[in-house]
Amino acid sequence: MSVNDWVERLGTPHGLDRYRRYTLVSLAYFALFEVGLWMLWVVQSDAGAPTLVSVVVLGVAHATVQVLLSRAALSHYVDAHRRPYPLVALYTAVTVAMAALGFALLATGRIDARSLSPYLFWLLMLFAGPPTLALSRRAAATLVAVVSVCVGAGSVAAGLSGTELALVIGGTVIMAPIMALAFRISGWGVRLVEELAAARQTQARLAVAEERLRFGRDLHDVLGRNLAVVALKSELAAQLALRDRPEAREQMLEVQRIAQDSQREIRSVVRGYRTADLHTELAGARSVLEAAGIACRIEYGPAARLPGQVQAALGWVVREGTTNVLRHAQGASRCSMSLRTAGPTEALLVMENDSAPDPPSGTGTGLNGLRERLTALSGTLTTEQHSGGIFRLTARVPWEEGA
Repeated sequence: MSVNDWVERLGTPHGLDRYRRYTLVSLAYFALFEVGLWMLWVVQSDAGAPTLVSVVVLGVAHATVQVLLSRAALSHYVDAHRRPYPLVALYTAVTVAMAALGFALLATGRIDARSLSPYLFWLLMLFAGPPTLALSRRAAATLVAVVSVCVGAGSVAAGLSGTELALVIGGTVIMAPIMALAFRISGWGVRLVEELAAARQTQARLAVAEERLRFGRDLHDVLGRNLAVVALKSELAAQLALRDRPEAREQMLEVQRIAQDSQREIRSVVRGYRTADLHTELAGARSVLEAAGIACRIEYGPAARLPGQVQAALGWVVREGTTNVLRHAQGASRCSMSLRTAGPTEALLVMENDSAPDPPSGTGTGLNGLRERLTALSGTLTTEQHSGGIFRLTARVPWEEGA
């Protein structure tokens, strides 16, 4: 299995549950390891049977509480559950009880210093892990330090010195931080994996929302102008039909053709393959506007030299601008479209028409959609209202010669 496959599987809810179970099992392994250490210590010890039984009972209890605390601490660290203070207190009490039992065995002569030093070394090493997940870093460090200092002081008071005392101090200074770091990294790993999975789900939802916005924007851009033309030509056909003019049939055939073209364009939008061709849009705009009785003047400028994505973006501007002229500029008599360069690295498209409403209707979803398209290319879209009902739409898109 490749790394990508592993990551994909880990990102599923089942994968997250499995990863958390693996982490819990790895933490529980320390408890199993602890039981094995106490068994080994009992086998090598010369103490009597009652002493050995008490050590085994406390050792198993210590390992059991460690498992319970590790599970509760991981839930707190990852899921922000309540801190398991009762289990921390119980775990600390059992640890102190085991240390006191070791000192008592040494004081009564049932074990010697060479047996007590590994006993305390293992105890301090294993104690340090779970509290680092259950408590804050400062509280956990304070608790581990207090218990370690108490055990170290008890060791000095019990007469440990030399190598035996160095072993106990080593368990505090070296192994306790290592165990604490291991538990902390385990919890951090689970939390990081689950946060990454949540981020991927959020990313997927955002991608769906973005695609919906794109789809809605494209539908608006595709259907807006065509529906405006259909409405215009249907009204014209109705007027001609009332006068028994034969041109009514031609107008309705034109409506039928536009409706069929709209169907094809909608299918293309659904497939996600449609792009607006600048030359086609300019020619279509002239045809539609002149059919509506609006004189149209077009300056093609550098249209043939523009990159494909710039042409597509400006094609949408032409389409939406034409739609707005037909829909909002009632009584418009002229419209001009000028495509030119503004400096060596910027394409400039200016659309201007008369009979614009006052105030202009420039806050719809169509212009917002155009701004989104141009922003993706580092372009801008501005609108201006001048005296005499003149409305100007200006689109600027950066480009490079030969790109």
